[in-house]
Amino acid sequence: MMKLCPNLFSLLLTISLFPQLLKAKDDDFVRQPPRRVIFTHHDRSDSDPQQVHISLVGKDHMKVSWVTDSKHSSSLVEYGKQSGKYNAKANGEHTSYEYFFYSSGKIHHVTIGPLEPSTTYFYRCGGSGPEFSFKTPPSTLPLDFVVVGDLGQTEWTNSTLDHIQSIDYDVLLLPGDLSYADTHQPLWDSFGRIVEPYASRRPWMVTEGNHEIEIFPIIYPTGFKAYNARWPMPYQESGSTSNLYYSFEVAGTHVVMLGSYAEFKAGSDQYQWLQADLAKIDRKKTPWVVALLHAPWYNTNTAHQGEGDSMRLAMEELLYKAQVDLVFQGHVHAYERFTRVYNNKADPCGPIYITIGDGGNREGLALSFEKPTSPLSLFREASFGHGRLKMVNETHALWGWHRNNDSNFIVKDQVWLQSLSSSKTCSSKTSPSRKDEL
Repeated sequence: MMKLCPNLFSLLLTISLFPQLLKAKDDDFVRQPPRRVIFTHHDRSDSDPQQVHISLVGKDHMKVSWVTDSKHSSSLVEYGKQSGKYNAKANGEHTSYEYFFYSSGKIHHVTIGPLEPSTTYFYRCGGSGPEFSFKTPPSTLPLDFVVVGDLGQTEWTNSTLDHIQSIDYDVLLLPGDLSYADTHQPLWDSFGRIVEPYASRRPWMVTEGNHEIEIFPIIYPTGFKAYNARWPMPYQESGSTSNLYYSFEVAGTHVVMLGSYAEFKAGSDQYQWLQADLAKIDRKKTPWVVALLHAPWYNTNTAHQGEGDSMRLAMEELLYKAQVDLVFQGHVHAYERFTRVYNNKADPCGPIYITIGDGGNREGLALSFEKPTSPLSLFREASFGHGRLKMVNETHALWGWHRNNDSNFIVKDQVWLQSLSSSKTCSSKTSPSRKDEL
């Protein structure tokens, strides 16, 4: 694996990529300026696993992913319910990739299971190195999600991750922009090491953002080379043909991960997949439906205005007809919660849209919102933080946004939600015409 001087690498990134330090005030709170990029060092042997993270595969399996510098390490996971006692094992596959002068390590992916719900498992990767553990999600509600977007790898990232870890959860959802490598491939390795203490303990389910594209004309024209190699999601299990969009179910909740940077127009593969995927949902068994995407469909921040409009025009009606409860968006480095919306109007049977692109990116916060405030926007603030979504039962969930307040966090926005599947009004409502918009 190509070696670079980490200190010099971080310094160059800091100088070239940080915007001007900006501040704003709201209720005597001083907006957080961006903080420096952290390059995390590799301190294990070449054969030991690093960058370990897990993701859900079906109702009772887990994919374990990791990297080794040694090309001779085996793609093997040993696991069991007692520390140091592994009564099961599974073999998987491995890959690697090159990007200009960079050569990745050996990237391993092993699916283990079947696993029992709400159970702690201990595991070891490749037959050596440290022991890890994770807890499987429950099979029934209640269920706790963490939602964080545009994470990056800065001092604010570390603050967000520490706050996330301070309260237990079941699954983390990330609507794009993971490492902010932007073709600087060693940053993918650094990001993997930063998130390992968290992503090795709970499943992380992600979709792509613009910083994952990494297209270089002629040489790498299709993009997503590092993202697809390092963060494979269970797209095939949901009938998708692309790692850029997929769905999964966990404890009464159907989660749709959409691809803002894959073709989405009517008749496209993603459109047809989404239409078929939503049609399969049985709301009696799966009362909650949540969608995630990167470029916002609704946004009153001056940053990235209109960038998700074409995707919204193509796909919004599909989500509305399927009674999707919530849509989480990234890209805009701020927090914003909308009322239930459809076709740019308040609609009690539309999804609640939430922008959550404030995990800790290197570019700083999107501080400017449009004025006057749109009546569709109920809460907005440019601060770093994360969200928590607790599916309490089949009819109600609790959403809360937690602002980073340096060494601690503060719950600044909280609201109870009712599932659309339990609404008598919405269960019989059909989608209005969109001819006026088209």
